[in-house]
Amino acid sequence: MDNVIGLEIIEVVEQAAIASARLMGKGLKDEADSVAVEAMRERMNKIHMRGRIVIGEGERDDAPMLYIGEEVGICTREDAKDVCNLDELIEIDIAVDPCEGTNLVAYGQNGSMAVLAISEKGGLFAAPDFYMNKLAAPAAAKNHVDIRKTPTENLKIISDCLGRSVEDLVVVVMDRPRHKDLIAEIRQAGARVRLISDGDVSAAISCAFSGSNIHALMGIGAAPEGVISAAAMRCLGGHFQGQLIYDPAVVKTGLIGESKESNIARLTAMGITDPDKIYNAEELASGETVLFAACGITPGTLMDGVRFFGGGARTESLVISSQSKTARFVDTIHMFDQPKSLQLK
Repeated sequence: MDNVIGLEIIEVVEQAAIASARLMGKGLKDEADSVAVEAMRERMNKIHMRGRIVIGEGERDDAPMLYIGEEVGICTREDAKDVCNLDELIEIDIAVDPCEGTNLVAYGQNGSMAVLAISEKGGLFAAPDFYMNKLAAPAAAKNHVDIRKTPTENLKIISDCLGRSVEDLVVVVMDRPRHKDLIAEIRQAGARVRLISDGDVSAAISCAFSGSNIHALMGIGAAPEGVISAAAMRCLGGHFQGQLIYDPAVVKTGLIGESKESNIARLTAMGITDPDKIYNAEELASGETVLFAACGITPGTLMDGVRFFGGGARTESLVISSQSKTARFVDTIHMFDQPKSLQLK
């Protein structure tokens, strides 16, 4: 799978990022997401594969494209038997977020990107559109920190594993009222807090890279994005744990149903019999082969955003593979017309 579509998924996230970046700073949140979805789907359907969206544009939404269950790729067409060897073709599951951080794009803020994760059929956890309590940490702290421990305990463990003081650690937390006590405890423990308004996938992955100055992600964010983060961390060897949050009173957003009881019933109908289970990266992205790809829309910790110039654009992407055990940063110049000049750096 890595050899067949590894390079092509770079173009999938690049096209989504370019489309969304054209609306950067224009205050058009929904439109920035819509054009990214359309561009991602169009490029994905040109790949010689048989794919199925398992995390997409909303479990409850009537999304017209990249909806959960949609089949994508050349080998899902009606004439697939004429253009594909279906007997030898590996079916793959795909998790997408064409514009992770729509508000960031709309208001010209840092940290938005187009992301996706791929594995063979059944290799990605089909997370419901609930929330998830998350803990991400560097590889050195893997299996030492635990989401069941207090933030103070985990910060001490991370500091010991990294050989640095707690005061030198930076923890990313979503800026939400539900995190008031979490933020207070992190600060009381001595660590520094970086608050973000949206887009915690980048923050989770940054924990795996030394030099990012991000040492942990803590707190509650969207569950589907948790699976995508876990896919990347599985490939990178970093620590990731997630626990579904099904009680509306915890997140206080009104976005996950009317009652705790109805949400438990929905999880049971999905085959999730232990709603309080704590998942690690290997369970959320359990496939034999896992691929992750992201392209910056606006500038971020790991990648620069899309930069337009006369006749083209420049993008920076990250592609991570469990099969080849690589993390590739890809710098691409896209020539739309006949550019008058191409800048080397």
